[in-house]
Amino acid sequence: MQFLEKRFLDLSRTAYQRDIVTYTDFLNLNEQNILHGLPKNQLFSRYQLFGGYDTAERQMAAFIPDALYLRYGKSELSPVETGYPFCAVRISPLQRKYAEKLTHRDYLGAVLNLGMERSKTGDIIPWEEDMVIFIHRDMSELLLHELKRIRHTSVSAVEFPAEEINNYTPGYEEIRGTAASVRLDSLLALAFSSSRTKLSGLIEGARVFVNGRLVTSNGYQPKPGDVISVRGMGKFRFAEEGGRTKKNRQCVVLYKYV
Repeated sequence: MQFLEKRFLDLSRTAYQRDIVTYTDFLNLNEQNILHGLPKNQLFSRYQLFGGYDTAERQMAAFIPDALYLRYGKSELSPVETGYPFCAVRISPLQRKYAEKLTHRDYLGAVLNLGMERSKTGDIIPWEEDMVIFIHRDMSELLLHELKRIRHTSVSAVEFPAEEINNYTPGYEEIRGTAASVRLDSLLALAFSSSRTKLSGLIEGARVFVNGRLVTSNGYQPKPGDVISVRGMGKFRFAEEGGRTKKNRQCVVLYKYV
C-alpha cells in the first residue's frame, strides 16, 4: 500500500513539474480506493480515471497538470483529450461454427499466458458474439500477433475502434423490490437474494465498493446512480428509489450487471 501511494505521488509530482500527463497501469478496485483515499493536499495535480467505458471496473488514472485544463478551457477532460495509453482489441473465433463456449476466465488466462501482467489489461467485455479486451498500448502488438488460440479454439485478434466502445453499456437485469431502508446492506440483500446478516460480513470484510471507493459501514446510504461492486460476486447500479408501501418499506429499482 505504501509503495502504491508513493507511486501515485511521484506520478502526480511529475505531471506538475513537467506539465505532462502521467498515467498508472490499470487499477483494480482496491488500488483505486487507495488513490481516492490520498489527501488532496498531498497531490500535486488533479487526476481522472477511465477504463474504456463509463462503468469499467478496471481503470487507469491520469494525473493532469493545470496547464492542460487551461489549454482546453475545461474543468474536466474527455478520454480523447487526456490521451490514455490503452486500446481495445476484439477477439473472434476463426471458425465460429466449431468454436467452444469460452468464459471470461478462458480469455483472461490465454492473455496472461502470453507473459503479460494483469496490470496491463483492463476489463474484458462481450461484444456481439465476440469479446473485447482493453490493453496497454505497450502490450497490444504482443496480443495482436501472438494470441492464436484459446483452449482448443483458434482465434484472431484485431484492434477495435475506441469510439465504438465508449458508448458500451453492460447488459443488466432489472430488479424491483422493497427494502426496510436505503442502506447498503439492504440493497445488497435485494441484489443478491440473500439476507442482510449474511451480506453484512462482505461489507465489514472490505469487499464492497461504491463508485470505486471502499465502504465498510453497513448503514452507508448510497444515492441513485451509484455503482456498487462486490468482489467475487458482481456489481449493480442503484437506479432509483420510489415511494413507500403501506408497510412503510422503501421501493427501489436496481440494475444488476450480467
